[in-house]
Amino acid sequence: MTQERTGVATFKGNPITLVGPKLQAGDAAPDFVVSKNLLEDSSLSDYAGKIKLISVVPSLDTGVCDAQTRRFNSEAAELGDDVVILTISTDLPFAQARWCGAAGIDRVITLSDHKETAFGQAYGVLIKEFRLDMRSIFVVDKNDKLAYVEYLSEMAEHPNYEAAIAAVKELL
Repeated sequence: MTQERTGVATFKGNPITLVGPKLQAGDAAPDFVVSKNLLEDSSLSDYAGKIKLISVVPSLDTGVCDAQTRRFNSEAAELGDDVVILTISTDLPFAQARWCGAAGIDRVITLSDHKETAFGQAYGVLIKEFRLDMRSIFVVDKNDKLAYVEYLSEMAEHPNYEAAIAAVKELL
């Protein structure tokens, strides 16, 4: 049975249900399969040996998600080749590609959790009511252990960018 968590998150003040476990720093990062594009999948193992900053957004076509992805794209240049920044949403791969092209996003890798919502369920961020992934941040070390976890309690708020970047820098 899939775990459901209530009372932990809201969207504009209205309660929402998160599906999946609440992960913590020190936990093994769960594997997942998401779409790179229509025909190609991606998983955690594709980024083996790298520090992974996983930025989760409900949809790139909203203001906070747009700002969050642009912020991490600009930070990426200073983090070096040992770090990969993944933005995961339930947007279709076509929409992600269109948005990245229009926004000039070239350092962040966008991945779609649309098909199976495997990432959302494994990381405890799938919003039952909307079939979107809740805004959150996960920093995964080179050995696939979670070094930093931020679950936002309100979907419309920004994550703590500075804390996420500091967690990445501590692993370098």
